[in-house]
Amino acid sequence: MQGNPHTVTDVPESTSDLEISTGPDPKPPLTVVIGADTFAPEINGSATFSASLAAGLARRGHTVHIVAPAGSYRGWGTYREVHAGEELTVHRLFSARWYPHPWLRFALPWRIQKNSARILDEVKPDVVHFQSNIVVGRGLSEQALKRGIRLIATNHVMPENLLEHSPIPERFQEAAVKAYWASAEKIYGRAQAMTTPTRRAADYLEQNTNLRGVIAISCGIDAHKYTPSFEPRTENLIVFVGRVTGEKQIDVLIKAFARLDPSLRARLEIVGGGEIEHQLKHLAQTLGVADRVTFAGYVSDEYLRNALTRATVFAMPSIAELQSIATMEALASALPVVGANAMALPHLVHDGENGYLFEPGNVDEMAARLTDVLTMPEDELQKFKRESLSIVQAHDIQRTLATFEALYRGEQVTEPLIEEPLRTRSVWRERLAARVRNRRAGSLAAAERS
Repeated sequence: MQGNPHTVTDVPESTSDLEISTGPDPKPPLTVVIGADTFAPEINGSATFSASLAAGLARRGHTVHIVAPAGSYRGWGTYREVHAGEELTVHRLFSARWYPHPWLRFALPWRIQKNSARILDEVKPDVVHFQSNIVVGRGLSEQALKRGIRLIATNHVMPENLLEHSPIPERFQEAAVKAYWASAEKIYGRAQAMTTPTRRAADYLEQNTNLRGVIAISCGIDAHKYTPSFEPRTENLIVFVGRVTGEKQIDVLIKAFARLDPSLRARLEIVGGGEIEHQLKHLAQTLGVADRVTFAGYVSDEYLRNALTRATVFAMPSIAELQSIATMEALASALPVVGANAMALPHLVHDGENGYLFEPGNVDEMAARLTDVLTMPEDELQKFKRESLSIVQAHDIQRTLATFEALYRGEQVTEPLIEEPLRTRSVWRERLAARVRNRRAGSLAAAERS
């Protein structure tokens, strides 16, 4: 992808002729190395996608190796691990805890070149597919380039999210983001093909670097695992699924929930865990809605799917979604969605068709849109539910796997998803506005306690 600007050179007109099959690939199997800075048991979109991709490729007859940080100080080594129902070879690298973050671990940068060289010489892959440019992707891409191994890259990272767990003073953060993008351009520029989960995420990457020809390939979802319900609703249950972190803007959701008409008898269930759960529980208590808000924490896949089946509407207030696998899970469960009009959410939430969008951070508008769904006539609600199922069909995991197989072989593909251009406010401005709101909220809470 080197050039000025960087451009993917092996991309023609269409992927419509890709065979979407659930069985083994009829072409000779490949040996694939997937590099990830975050992987199961960590819970986030990038880790989920990497596991789903690896398992799906294995089911289609390929040999897959994963390179990722060890989950503990002594957990490094090569293991056979089961992920997404498939036994896979995982090379766990010695890792250290990133202490500003509650659980994140990272492979040691000064060892990554040697470790990457060793693994590539041992595995001799046909292709290396790295999921970020931070540590593992940096090492694998450099060593693969030296060995003439085909490189595919996927970006799941928004540097603004990294700052939430960074000791960098606020006055230097904008410069840090610029430095990150310069590094991303260099590392991702090594790849023969660069992908992101959505067109908006591709626009975001291209707007911040000189990379061009970025291909949007959905993370994909196996919709058959989810159970839509078209039974008449018996309660007004709002569900959020995701990490309980600041970037998800769950405080906006709780405040909007508190402003709903009590006659709706609505309940809110927050499925997922994270470092600000205690703060959000305190917020719910302060607003007088704690008895109607459930914090489910980390749950099994079965519990998650059941929660989505029971729900009336799915809420996603986040401003930092490069795709939002959780929202795709909601669509596969035939749920209408109320989501922030930010980053990639508008490509899943078609305003007035399968849900509603609201201005990021606008509590009153989110409350109004939730009310619209909760008071919607049954026939209109059913129409929204059917449209959610229709939209998610474009994100079938088998299409995702077939597209990546083609990229791995050097075949020419274009993105399977066509979306509207990115027209939302800059992520940096959204993050800055969110920080101001959170700082004010913290000051008010401190004043109340005193």
